[in-house]
Amino acid sequence: MPNYNPKKIGMLLAGDVGGTKTLLGLFERSQPRPVLRTLRTYPTNAFARVVDILHAFAREAPHDDAVEAVALGVAGPVASNRARLTNVSMDIVGEDIAAELRVPRVRILNDLEALGVGVPILLPDELLVLQEGRPHADGNAAVIAAGTGLGEAFLHRIDGRWIPLATESGHADFAARTDRELELVRLLTRRYGRAEVEHVLSGPGIENLHRFTHLGGQCAAVEDIDAVGAAALVSQGALTGRCQGCVDALRMFVSAYGAEAGNLALRGVTTAGLYVGGGIVRKILPLIEQGSFMEAFVNKPPMKNLLSTIPVRIILNDQAGLVGAAAAAQSLMEGPPSGGSVAS
Repeated sequence: MPNYNPKKIGMLLAGDVGGTKTLLGLFERSQPRPVLRTLRTYPTNAFARVVDILHAFAREAPHDDAVEAVALGVAGPVASNRARLTNVSMDIVGEDIAAELRVPRVRILNDLEALGVGVPILLPDELLVLQEGRPHADGNAAVIAAGTGLGEAFLHRIDGRWIPLATESGHADFAARTDRELELVRLLTRRYGRAEVEHVLSGPGIENLHRFTHLGGQCAAVEDIDAVGAAALVSQGALTGRCQGCVDALRMFVSAYGAEAGNLALRGVTTAGLYVGGGIVRKILPLIEQGSFMEAFVNKPPMKNLLSTIPVRIILNDQAGLVGAAAAAQSLMEGPPSGGSVAS
């Protein structure tokens, strides 16, 4: 078993456990933002248990310093410091990790909750402004991130701090805005039994949009839409203009993404800001910046005036969720160990 508890100063172990990949980082404590010392990436579904990933990290990144706290942001609902990943068959239990790794403090939190923890400590050059807005210093904020799935979280302002509140809004019903999106809903309903937001706004969602825009037609960019990595090929086909059907699919994606971000902003009255993360948005920035994202974001009468005042920023740092998890691990050090794990 890897030795997580030798002699020297305490370190933080943070993880961003997604449906496709897992980032693990060893951090040194520093206020307000822990300092990354070691980083590794692993394919999530190549491991049976999350502790197996943690053991692999310990073997590949050996260190002499004791790990005093662990926090993992995971892509799934969290309750009682445990979670089951939504898109991978893997259970993650804080007490089990604490016992096996002999770490006194372990916290499991939703990955968007971890991203929300990281937002206030991001640097200006880690954010791209889509809409400057007029931020309210005492207002709420929110984060939304499309990747293997779709995550959303509110950041409620309480006693001068943002407190993240995780959601499972990606699995809420998809709201069609146009006759064409109603046709898309019919396709999704036939395929899945219902149409949820994640069926549109995610990597698999891009593949669904490709199926919709290529009904009865050929694609010059994607040979097999059911193959691994097909969503990336759709995006490339759109960005290069190689396939007009792919361009159409990504345009639908960007507009629907902006609309859902606007929905989130309204539900949380996020007068302090709306932050867009996830791997997809960074890969298709040229399409995001063309304007249809923000057009869909604000086009919600009678609330257009409110939405036009909300700051909207893209999170450029692809490790922002990991940074948030490290900050959550650091916060565990403010109190005594609680018998092996800390309830989320």
